[in-house]
Amino acid sequence: MSIDIPTGLRTAHVSLTGTGTAEEHLVPGESRRPEAGKGQVVVRVEAAGVSFAEVQMLQHLHPFPPRFPFVPGYDLVGRVAEVGPGVTGHRVGDRVAAMPRHGAWQEYVAVPATQLADVPEALDAAVAVSLVTNGVTAYQMLHRATAPQAGQTVLVHGASGGVGTLLTQLAVHRGLRVIGTASPAKHATVRALGAEPLDYRTPDLAAAVRELAPDGVTCVFDHIGGRGLDAGWAMLARGGTLVSYDSSVAGYRPGQWFRPHVPALQRTGRRWIARKLGLTGGRRQSMYYVKPGENFRTDLAALYRLLDEGVLEPKIAARHPLADARLAVRALLDGSTVGKHVLIP
Repeated sequence: MSIDIPTGLRTAHVSLTGTGTAEEHLVPGESRRPEAGKGQVVVRVEAAGVSFAEVQMLQHLHPFPPRFPFVPGYDLVGRVAEVGPGVTGHRVGDRVAAMPRHGAWQEYVAVPATQLADVPEALDAAVAVSLVTNGVTAYQMLHRATAPQAGQTVLVHGASGGVGTLLTQLAVHRGLRVIGTASPAKHATVRALGAEPLDYRTPDLAAAVRELAPDGVTCVFDHIGGRGLDAGWAMLARGGTLVSYDSSVAGYRPGQWFRPHVPALQRTGRRWIARKLGLTGGRRQSMYYVKPGENFRTDLAALYRLLDEGVLEPKIAARHPLADARLAVRALLDGSTVGKHVLIP
């Protein structure tokens, strides 16, 4: 079953053709519209997210990257345009979200039906997609990877970013005191979210956090990795948790696809052993990544309810036409905006 779309219709997309700059290797083009195979649906994309995953892929610094050329795009919101054999529970016209990890930057994309989540009809597509990867990441780190209690203090790195703004709002709603790192130009935004801002470039950030929270913080949410994980570890209170959910690729040569993530793996392993030996004062470090499945669907639905209740106000940095993906990536790298950049096919 499908929407009335002519067979062989061409569909616009943006391809990532190699390692280098966005201007060189993010190339708009066309291809034949995909067809739904067994267990798949074809989704007509309404909005696709832009994230640092695409930046890492562009520089060939993302773990387990697809082979060039490929269509990037970590997450999307759209409508089911075709249902393949064996698919139940989804019909043409259903509004859905998906997190294919790549392939979202095109008008039509084939997605396994098991990866779909429902999206409210009235919700703006850009707002809806801002909660798919970023929102579920924030929600699961706060509700599944950790369990801070009301009145405790947490540190959110990048509190003005796509994940950080949502994580801060969720933590404040939970009754937590939030310290959020950001550049000074974004401190007003961080305060407006209900957090206490700190400049992420502070020479001794751990000491600055300890001035605000002398006994340490219950959780640190870190998207930078590397040596910053040592500073985060020093900020923790007894029994606290450091969650590493990404790694900065700054300073790495293009093509060193796994190296930015090695420091987090090494530190997580060493601290796991130390904790088992009773040497960490109950502190622990974990690594988190978002993945599709039942928890993803459940948690995204919870986020949409919180949005409807007015608890969340997703920050949309800009909406870009699909053909302007290069400009969207450049804006993300510039770092002057707040929130999520979104492509509209």
